[in-house]
Amino acid sequence: MPLSTTTAARRSPGPWRTAAADLLRNRSAVAAAIVLLVVVAVSLCAPLYADHIAHTDPFQSHVSGTTVVDGRTVPVLTPSSTGLGLGVTPIGPTWDMAHYFLGADNQGRDVMARLLYGGRTSLLIGVAAALLTCVVGTAVGVLAGYAGGVVDAVISRVLDVIWAFPVYLLAICLSVVLLTNGLRLGPVTVDAGSLWLPVVIIAAIYVPYVARPLRGQVLVLRNKEFIQAAIGSGAPTLRVMRREVLPNVLPTAIVFVPLMTALAMLTESALSFLSVGVQPPDASWGTIIEDGLGLLYTRPAVTIAPGLLIALTTAALNVLGDGVRDALDPSARLRGGV
Repeated sequence: MPLSTTTAARRSPGPWRTAAADLLRNRSAVAAAIVLLVVVAVSLCAPLYADHIAHTDPFQSHVSGTTVVDGRTVPVLTPSSTGLGLGVTPIGPTWDMAHYFLGADNQGRDVMARLLYGGRTSLLIGVAAALLTCVVGTAVGVLAGYAGGVVDAVISRVLDVIWAFPVYLLAICLSVVLLTNGLRLGPVTVDAGSLWLPVVIIAAIYVPYVARPLRGQVLVLRNKEFIQAAIGSGAPTLRVMRREVLPNVLPTAIVFVPLMTALAMLTESALSFLSVGVQPPDASWGTIIEDGLGLLYTRPAVTIAPGLLIALTTAALNVLGDGVRDALDPSARLRGGV
């Protein structure tokens, strides 16, 4: 007995379930997701490591501190005529989780503990900036593409102005200005030393990278029959945008999230390396690289470790983003099956 149309429709998987199944079949994307989960989990364990394993405060200097290496008590910092920074050479990696596993920086702080705390900061800023970028970019792109006319012209020119500036130059200029007095924009207030300041700056410079493609997509959708039918039925503009337009551009916006997270983390690291991003006492992977720059030839682990983590995390985010794009793009799935 043949199944009824209703029963067949009930049993057929929806587009989101189909996309999730395709993503889970993508081995590269699954491997990238596992790498990201490990990085996030390890970073979240930073307080546990610092308090209960290393027994150290990664934000306090330990200039006269000592540690145990192979059963011997040794100073964390050794005076050196060739050392940079404080004129000392910090202890190198001991490979002992309880005693300066990756060594110390030029202030005697545990590099491993700072690396974990830095990961929390870099991931927080990256994810928050990416989400803010995608939310604002989607709203701006949908509004500009659907409204058209003067609204589209004004929004497009503003996006063009932001787009015209080199990304890092604009980010540095905004950071230098806002690090002095913070951000005061109507009801929005962000203090100069807040971690939300780099989040807002990074989101602001990357909004055009999301808004412009979505605007183009909405311009095409606006002439589709189902949109015209909704307009012809007298549906309010906001309802058409929310019920008809937004669901059709949402997959594209979702694809942007991991890609924007990678870009945001790279931008934050660059700003922090230049001392215009995350400010002390907070640590990020970018600030740790900057702290270890003077120790590059004597204690390279201080700089190499955060650099490798930045490369690993951003590469995993890009691979995951490619997997999400392939899963949500029907044409990509069709090409893959040919």
